[in-house]
Amino acid sequence: MSLQKPLILLCLGLCLRLTGSAQGQQNPQQQPYNFTINLRQVKDDKVQVTMQAPPIRQDEIVYNMPKIVPGTYDISDFGKFVTDFTAYDKAGKPLPVEQLDANRWRIKNATALDKITYWVNDTFDATAQKEDAIFEPGGTNIEEGKNFLLNTFGFIGYFDDMKQLPYELNVTKPEGFYGSTPLKAVSSTATADTYRVPNYMELADSPLMYNRPDTTVLNLGETEVLVSVYSPSGRVTSKPIANNVKDILEAQRSYLGGTLPVDKYAFLIYVPERVGSSGAYGALEHSNSSVYYLPEMPAEQFNSTMRDVAAHEFFHIVTPLTIHSEEIGNFDYINPKMSKHLWLYEGVTEYFASHVQVYEDLIPVEEYLDKLREYIITAKTQYNDTLPFTRMSAQVLDTYEKEYGNVYNKGALIGMVLDVKLRELSGGKYGLRNLMLDLSKTYGKNKAFKDEELFDKITELTDPEIRTFFTRYVEGSEPLPLQETFEKAGIRYQPAVAATAISYGDFVPGYDQKRDKIIVADTTGMDAFGHALGFRPGDLLLEMNGTEITPMNVREIIGEKLQQHKPGERITFTVAREDAKGRIKKKKLKAKAVAIERQKLHVLEPDPNATPQQKALRAAWLGEA
Repeated sequence: MSLQKPLILLCLGLCLRLTGSAQGQQNPQQQPYNFTINLRQVKDDKVQVTMQAPPIRQDEIVYNMPKIVPGTYDISDFGKFVTDFTAYDKAGKPLPVEQLDANRWRIKNATALDKITYWVNDTFDATAQKEDAIFEPGGTNIEEGKNFLLNTFGFIGYFDDMKQLPYELNVTKPEGFYGSTPLKAVSSTATADTYRVPNYMELADSPLMYNRPDTTVLNLGETEVLVSVYSPSGRVTSKPIANNVKDILEAQRSYLGGTLPVDKYAFLIYVPERVGSSGAYGALEHSNSSVYYLPEMPAEQFNSTMRDVAAHEFFHIVTPLTIHSEEIGNFDYINPKMSKHLWLYEGVTEYFASHVQVYEDLIPVEEYLDKLREYIITAKTQYNDTLPFTRMSAQVLDTYEKEYGNVYNKGALIGMVLDVKLRELSGGKYGLRNLMLDLSKTYGKNKAFKDEELFDKITELTDPEIRTFFTRYVEGSEPLPLQETFEKAGIRYQPAVAATAISYGDFVPGYDQKRDKIIVADTTGMDAFGHALGFRPGDLLLEMNGTEITPMNVREIIGEKLQQHKPGERITFTVAREDAKGRIKKKKLKAKAVAIERQKLHVLEPDPNATPQQKALRAAWLGEA
């Protein structure tokens, strides 16, 4: 369906904090990189970066900007946003520099290197081409006097074989601006902040957002949670968002045993008035923070979206903060090797994000089953259900790039089936949460697992049947045993049920990014109701019965409001249509509602005839009293 790009919740990123050093500490024998990002002087929508170099003991050295960052599963080429790259010796004379490709610069006479300077353009508005756009939560923004979103990997790089050196980051800021970040400043004045981190991996894992402050702090036990918002219109503020997510964060703390593995966490939320150049919205998670790009939408929908996305991002404090593979722990930002365990990083995280809500009594069982139904429908209709998940994960950057979105659908279902299986084998006493806690104790944030050993380690911690599960359904091509799983847990599962619905016309929808509107993309297979209305290819959908249609509420309009009408009732769509002279004019299209027979797919409901054994497993799984 053409609507999925502007509507999909892309929740990306596995940028890690994997060092055992305390934040701000550094080896006194290691002279750090010393970077300054100057936000007080913006030139042509660019800011200058200056690096005081650590000692270089070789004649030539290569400086790298990331080609790709963990978890985005797409090439970003942050070097292409760098201009005027210049290296200097201590006398201030330029050194010879050769740009090797979009992201690498070779500096000659490197033993004489004193500093490097360059200018960085932002990604938010650097290109008008969607195919070249970087997903905004993983990008950078420079709006002089308004907002600076600093995903650090978009401004700062590293020398070959020197990612492990400490970094000192100095940010000079306009007066009145505040830097929201998971980092703790070692010094701060009205116009400058200084941060220290042990290595590049932790720096890349630490976003900052500078603007006039709109922040709210929540205290969850011993964890301080910062909610920071930048809304150009001023209509979205931090306090209501903090109040909205507080109960789900408290539920997650309870779900994880009452304590959290971080002492500070930051939600950095940018709320534009419309979808950006990538055409998508969502978030990028880090170990101790997450960056959001969520356009304005009706309050109820914004709150629901924010809760769902925040629940997913916050759970990444478990994976990958405390459980991760060597491929992620020592990430190669130029030529990365991908882990085969996206089922764990994203799938289990997404499963926990929805499961916590029913387990901790935030939503009823029926609403949770609707979430599972959405996972099933998307996994089976939009992705290859027989593609081995480990193979997809390992080759997600190239061969299976288009299959990535399934980590949030089939990946979550893998987590669900595994959870029920573990509960079944243990008489309800041991589930996926217990397994994650045991894996955290086995590995932890300072010890990565080997990709090839994880399934055997999980089997060692649980039961031999779990190895068979991974072999058949995660490494193998067999579809997940959904019918069997739901039946054991006292849930009735029907792959298809005859149902009646009110037609929307059955045209193929699309998205007009320039106007930020849903369009009628194709009428080839349009039904009688669509023809009665007179939809034409290119029509912009503006309203239905006086209610505005936007990319954010179109599913609600078609899936809920339209379905409240009875056959024969008058339906009016307002469209914008181009006339013969190329002028855009509004036109009202009217027709009587038409009922159509449709199959309702993958219906889930509690089985009223469940046995005591099924009810016991369901209660253990869903937290029922």
